[in-house]
Amino acid sequence: MTVRAVLERAVQAVERWQLLDAPGYQVEHALSLTFLLAGRQARRLQDVLHGVWLGHPLHPALVTVPIGAWSAALVLDGLDATGRGGPGAGHAARTVVQLGVGGAVASAATGLTDWQYAHDEGRRVGLVHGALNSTALGLYTWSLTDRARGRAARARASAAAGYALTLTSAYLGGVLAYRYRLGTDHADRSNEPRRFVPVIEESELTEGTPVAVSADGVPVVLVATDGGVRAVGGSCPHQGGPLGEGWLHRQELVCPWHGSRFDLETGEPAQGPATAPLPCYDTRIRDGAVEVRRRARWRSPTAITTVEEASR
Repeated sequence: MTVRAVLERAVQAVERWQLLDAPGYQVEHALSLTFLLAGRQARRLQDVLHGVWLGHPLHPALVTVPIGAWSAALVLDGLDATGRGGPGAGHAARTVVQLGVGGAVASAATGLTDWQYAHDEGRRVGLVHGALNSTALGLYTWSLTDRARGRAARARASAAAGYALTLTSAYLGGVLAYRYRLGTDHADRSNEPRRFVPVIEESELTEGTPVAVSADGVPVVLVATDGGVRAVGGSCPHQGGPLGEGWLHRQELVCPWHGSRFDLETGEPAQGPATAPLPCYDTRIRDGAVEVRRRARWRSPTAITTVEEASR
């Protein structure tokens, strides 16, 4: 049996393990209660942890800290154990283990915040991923305690066990990212349509009401507002929520699934959990029909609403 087959069987076993559903929902409820207790700062804190301010999920960036630090600690512990690392190897190993512990705590906070929106099999895989990381963190914390007490051999052993769990958990993290697309961009990033195409009659639009349309097979949402027509991508970048079923809040488009909000002019997220912007489209009205065209990222926003402007 190949390594791939063994790993796939293990992942499938986790995906089928329905016993994880109950504790998973308990963890989610505890997390929701924690944010609820934060009051007015809850949404701002969530946006920070999601990485809205960064324009990219924060969790993948932070997980490199403990993995990198603990990889360095493994090498330094090996050099210290064999006597080839000199007198400073043990101290250096302790320092990078401390760095990894700090990074693990930060990545756990961001990972939990992202995980609360996972569903079904992805939720189960994420729960095991978090449990393995938490156990590894406990082992490294124990290792730090032993290092402070001069128990070098036991400290190295617990760190090595923690590293093995970290690698196992990292594989499950890849499953979450690349199979379940947790944290990846779900918006349609194609350049179509490159030319204006008709999508709906102007008379079918209602001021302030999002309307889902298809532009040459690309999902688009139209919103008539402020005397113009705005057009943005129809799939939420977070998890592909149908934005045509959303609504406006302070002139921002709200995703009906998880509450992400987007600026209609720029497509930029004003509130998470989405971190990537929506694709935007130029609009014009010709012969009573609304036409849209994919707007290049460097092109300034336009919303043409009259036949005279459209024909210029």
